[in-house]
This record gives sequence, structure tokens and C-alpha cells, in this order.
Amino acid sequence: MTFPNHPGKQGDRSLLSAEDIVAYRGRLGRMPALGSMQGALFCLERGLPRRMRWRIPVQAAGSMNAQVQTVKKTKGRVAVLTDFGGGSPIVVELAEELAVMGAKRMILMTWGGSLQPDLRPGDIVVCDRAVRDDGASQHYLPPEKYIAADPALVERLAERIRALGGRAVIGSTWTTDAPYRETEGEVRAYQAEGVKTVEMEAAGLFTVGRVRGLATAAVVVVMDSLATYRWQAPDSLAPIQRALEIVYAAAIDTLEAP
Repeated sequence: MTFPNHPGKQGDRSLLSAEDIVAYRGRLGRMPALGSMQGALFCLERGLPRRMRWRIPVQAAGSMNAQVQTVKKTKGRVAVLTDFGGGSPIVVELAEELAVMGAKRMILMTWGGSLQPDLRPGDIVVCDRAVRDDGASQHYLPPEKYIAADPALVERLAERIRALGGRAVIGSTWTTDAPYRETEGEVRAYQAEGVKTVEMEAAGLFTVGRVRGLATAAVVVVMDSLATYRWQAPDSLAPIQRALEIVYAAAIDTLEAP
């Protein structure tokens, strides 16, 4: 059996679109207040905007299967989404709707596992492409191993992270829907290819970027490791929290820039 189960569906017309949902929410008066939004940050660390609010003030804008806030200094041009769970399906859904609402650039920040022994907790990987081992992207594009991020956005984001003191490298990531089915055979294969991290969202976002003509990028902050073919948890969360704060600030600056 092939996946998706209806071969060639990627070119067929969908019966429900993000445009339909956004219009429906508008008719119900349930749209977030995002009138001038041009860029969006998907923030998997749900408490981060509140923790950073004295440095980067935000204001509530509403909800759309995520809590949505706008960054005050950007005058509404940058939105931050939190509390949406995780995984490609929800990121794809939200990214499609944000595109309809005006977003042209989107950045995902998450944490993930290292596949390479030289990466430590708190290291930062700006992802230039993702292995499509998720399910959502398969419904949009024909089978292909990798999906690329926007090169210019990746470079600008990495530069900004480094300027703020983060140890950032650019590299590929493995997006999977099954965190409890990451096997030694897979890790060995991706290590040999130079894939740096594993997470659950990047391929989905990059797919929406390609389909809708958006600039997308993703950042993985290293938390745990599979590099030695066993799970290794971090001894301390402090370097991870510090890295997340740097990435958050850098992502907002990158999305705000012309």
C-alpha cells in the first residue's frame, strides 16, 4: 500500500481550504486581531513569551487552535503562537491559516534530540532542510526525502542568533511523527548523512512554505541526544533555557526586519 492511500492526491483540489476556515471565523467574529501581521513565530516553549515579556513586551491577540500574541515593538507585524501542542499536522494547519491572514515569513522554534556526538544541550541548529518522515507533508507534495527551508531566511536567522551570543550551526533535521519509534538503524543512517537533529515539526512548516510561496525557517535547540544509540537526557536545563531565550529574541528580530 502506498502513502497517502490515494496516489496522486497532491494535485487534486481540496474540498476544504484554509481560506474557507479563515472566512468562517471572520463571519463568527472569532478572528485574532492580526490586521498588520507579516511574520509569525511558532514557539513550542509555551512559557517563553511570558518569561521574556519585560524584555520583549507582547499583547494578547486571540486564539486559533493556538494562543496568539503580537510583539508590541513591531506594531502588530510579528505574531507569536504558543500552546498548540506539537507535530507537523497542527503546524501545517496553523501555517496555512496564517498565510491566508497575511504572513509572508514564518519561523519555528523547538527543542529536539541530537544525532551527532559533537552537539551538546543548549546548542542551536538552524535547519536548512528536513527529512520528510512526517505524515502531513505527504498529502501536499509527491514523495521526496528532503524539503528545504528558505536559504536567505536561514542565513539571516543564524547571523542574528550568533550576534546575540548563541552557538548556532546550520544543518539538516529529521522530522518524525513517532518520537518513541526512533530506531538505531535510522539514527545510524541519518548520522552518516550528516543530519544533526530530530524533531516533529520542521518538514511540515517547510512544506507549507513551498506550496504557498512563503519564506520559512526552523531552529532546533538541542535538549537530549540519541548520538550514542541510547537516550541521554540533559544534566541541566539551564543552557537549554538560555538558548531558547536567544533564539526567541533573534527570531522576532529576523521576522521584524524588512
